[in-house]
Amino acid sequence: MKMKTTYFNAKLFNGIDNKIVSDAWFTVDDATGKITETGTETPLDDNAHVDLQGQYVMPGLINAHTHLMMNPDTNKLEFLSETEIAFGALRSLKELLHSGVTYIRDCGCAFNVDLKLYKLAEAGQLSGTEIVPSGRPISIIGGHGDFRENEDGKTNFSYLVSSQDEVRKSVREAFKQGVKNVKVMSTGGVMSANDQVDDTELSEAEMQVAVEEAHSKHMTVAAHAQGNQGIQNALDAGVDSIEHGIYVDEQQATFMREHNVYLVPTLNAAASITKYGKDKIPDYMINKNKKVQTDFYKNVAMALQKGVKVVVGTDAGTPFNSFKTGTWEEMAILVHEIGATPYQALLGATSYAAQLLRIDNEYGSLAAGKVADFLVLKENPLEKIEAVQQPDKEIYKKGHKVV
Repeated sequence: MKMKTTYFNAKLFNGIDNKIVSDAWFTVDDATGKITETGTETPLDDNAHVDLQGQYVMPGLINAHTHLMMNPDTNKLEFLSETEIAFGALRSLKELLHSGVTYIRDCGCAFNVDLKLYKLAEAGQLSGTEIVPSGRPISIIGGHGDFRENEDGKTNFSYLVSSQDEVRKSVREAFKQGVKNVKVMSTGGVMSANDQVDDTELSEAEMQVAVEEAHSKHMTVAAHAQGNQGIQNALDAGVDSIEHGIYVDEQQATFMREHNVYLVPTLNAAASITKYGKDKIPDYMINKNKKVQTDFYKNVAMALQKGVKVVVGTDAGTPFNSFKTGTWEEMAILVHEIGATPYQALLGATSYAAQLLRIDNEYGSLAAGKVADFLVLKENPLEKIEAVQQPDKEIYKKGHKVV
């Protein structure tokens, strides 16, 4: 006999509709971790019952841009061993889960550690926060992503390419390994020493090959794109999401809205460097971040107003950018600095994020047939985005209480 649990007396935000459903209930199949039924008022059934005592329930948070390989405290980027990365990644996954983040997309990981952890989870050997893996990104020689790894420096963080054929080979290698998302470096970045954020790196033609190969094999393509021309090259190439998007303009934002291209701004990466970075990280990072932050916030606000789907991703692992609190901080920045409503910020961490990750058939909202990843909060997140920061909130993953 299958066991089911009915959770009742909840105020429900389902991850889609801009409203709270009072006196809500939902039933979870304990074996599959999926919701079988939902309704209002207390149901009459023979299931186990859990009284949520009138608290607020919402889907588990999704963070669409993390770097499990990075440590936000040591800020070490190079000469990392695979063991060091795996050890840190497991700790970071635990921190994410205990903060209420039940799913992530990792956007670049040396040695494909994110992919290897994903495979362990698929085999039932690892539970907790789930991963859409990108593995190693695709970069140019000397560009953003050309980082030496392993103790001897003989392994690179990225696939380093210098032609369309090399891009094609790299995407096919990533496909063979099993990645679900291909990360391409369209521009320079704040954290790379050799370039500026408005440098163009992979060409439009090279990224077009990446998109062609990825889309023919059920993979998405995310473009690290900060400068305006690099954003344009990535959009022309047909990518699924623009990561960072510092110098996105109005025409590009309109295109993104019309073609359902997502923006994952990672605002907390800039905020964390501003807040904690002085005298602790290289001057080039401080200077580049200082130069762009005002424009960054202004342009993301414009894109949001234009109707672009803005997804919550934090760049977790970059300097002082915590796995534990960064997702909440990103949502607060969206509301208090960018002008998003709490509803828009919540969509960015629930249904919009699930759409981008292509997991929305099971995740990102709470309804019959969906996985029971949910949070139980004391305050209404549609009224106060800080409700998700509650330190003692209850966290459920696949219907099982984590915290």
